[in-house]
Amino acid sequence: MMKIAWAEEYCHALPAGHRFPMEKYELIPEQLLYEGSITAENLFRPERISKEDALLTHDQRYWQKLMDLDLSRKEERRTGFPLSEALVIRELLITQGTVDCARYALEYGAAMNVAGGTHHAFVDYGEGFCLLNDFACAANVLLRDGDVGEILILDLDVHQGNGTAAIFAEEDRVYTFSMHGAKNFPMEKPCSDWDIGLADGTSDEQYLRELESALAVLSERRNPDIVFYLSGVDVLETDKLGRLALSIEGCRQRDEMVIQLYSGLGVPMAVSMGGGYSAQISRIVEAHSNTFRLVKKYYF
Repeated sequence: MMKIAWAEEYCHALPAGHRFPMEKYELIPEQLLYEGSITAENLFRPERISKEDALLTHDQRYWQKLMDLDLSRKEERRTGFPLSEALVIRELLITQGTVDCARYALEYGAAMNVAGGTHHAFVDYGEGFCLLNDFACAANVLLRDGDVGEILILDLDVHQGNGTAAIFAEEDRVYTFSMHGAKNFPMEKPCSDWDIGLADGTSDEQYLRELESALAVLSERRNPDIVFYLSGVDVLETDKLGRLALSIEGCRQRDEMVIQLYSGLGVPMAVSMGGGYSAQISRIVEAHSNTFRLVKKYYF
């Protein structure tokens, strides 16, 4: 059964002025339910990640500052959100959602988080709308529990996964791949195991050619027990923060290349949605919904 992590707090916990385009967290499951791609049985509400599990990745002092709502003004600005109890709870739910999705993926083949992809969170600070790093937390839980021996983090958000790269810089069991806008945020980009930086305005043909080549190399050289796929749709031409130029169809083909490959190889996949900031919320929802549809097609 396809399992999808979702909670009302994904959208409603965000502060006033930060809701758009975060309505997508409500609209994506609504669209998928309406069209019959999923049923209510596919959705599950995660609990909050435990301190024990979070501290496999994050610093004790930073964790306590979040729990006490005690970030400095500078630290708060770096995250992009005014700090609040509701925001911290949201992050705890999202992170546990990805942990749960990883476990469901090992059981059923694939699972998806309607939110997540918080790849700008470092061990001891948050950045770029990310407080805790959900992929890193989930990966470290699986490694601690002996569920997997090798992990591939495949990050196709338009922004480089700087926090993820830094967290796993010395961890040979986790291979980090990021294909992103070369001149986009973050300005300082710690090295992933493999980074591909794309020029502003990169369109479907070039993007898909680069990805096809990279996936061929990855599938030949890496043998992961699970893939964490960050499927941000901020690669779209219409995205306000992206600076690339993919069409919705190009974005769909991107997802299909990834999902078809690893489903065919029999590799479990945990997917988080990542970014998406087009002016028309319908474009964001459609692009994200394609990812869910393709996971269902190839894994279920």
